[in-house]
Amino acid sequence: MNDDSQILIARLLTHQTLRRDDKLVKRVLSDEQFRAEVDARLLATGLKLLDNVYADHVTLALHRAIEPKVFGAKDVWQNNNFGLSRDGVALLVVLWAQIILPKRERQETHQHAEDNQNDMFGTEKPLPRAEDTSIGIAYKALLADFGDKLGKKTRLDMNLGILSKLGFIERRGDVIVEGPLLDLLMDTDLLKERIVNGALADVFKRSPPQIVAVPRSEPPIEVETPVEAEEEILPAFDAPPPAPIVIDEDTPAKD
Repeated sequence: MNDDSQILIARLLTHQTLRRDDKLVKRVLSDEQFRAEVDARLLATGLKLLDNVYADHVTLALHRAIEPKVFGAKDVWQNNNFGLSRDGVALLVVLWAQIILPKRERQETHQHAEDNQNDMFGTEKPLPRAEDTSIGIAYKALLADFGDKLGKKTRLDMNLGILSKLGFIERRGDVIVEGPLLDLLMDTDLLKERIVNGALADVFKRSPPQIVAVPRSEPPIEVETPVEAEEEILPAFDAPPPAPIVIDEDTPAKD
């Protein structure tokens, strides 16, 4: 006999993402008892519900504890970044930094994408949806700024196609916009300082506040693994000194 928790999980497994304004999604985000039931069912299969208030969608992901049993079942860690090469992973991080971080700032200040100035009473309004605050990136600007570092036009186009297919981005003419997974699978708390004040400091016109040596023992940057994927996204690209992003040398990346 079907029930709401079973239906919700089945729909997420089938469609990968559901919008936050979906009836059952709204219920699981507001009904503690229903959320506990859904979480218990997912936990029994090594999964978890992934959501954040800044994203317009929810999805399923593997629990971190279960990942070694999935990807480490054989002698070699079964992980090749969704088929993305290192320049593809670097492109994903660049797009996340250029689209999601400005969107988060607008959401936190309750400012819509078309607003020219802050509303002095804006913080009393509900948190704006992602689609009302997210601004895309012009393809020509992306190519001009990062083309040389990300494999030039042919490689850039190929990787954009893969990211679009995976649901991280959408192409709308000459503009690249946020896809349903871009703000769900990337760990903002972990990535923000490393990216904004490190690898992409020049892009955001900021300088690192302090030069700090990063020990090799520091854990690699982690991104949630969606349930239907057979691989894990790891933002793994060489950042310019003095603040390199440390890559886990035990986890091979597909070139």
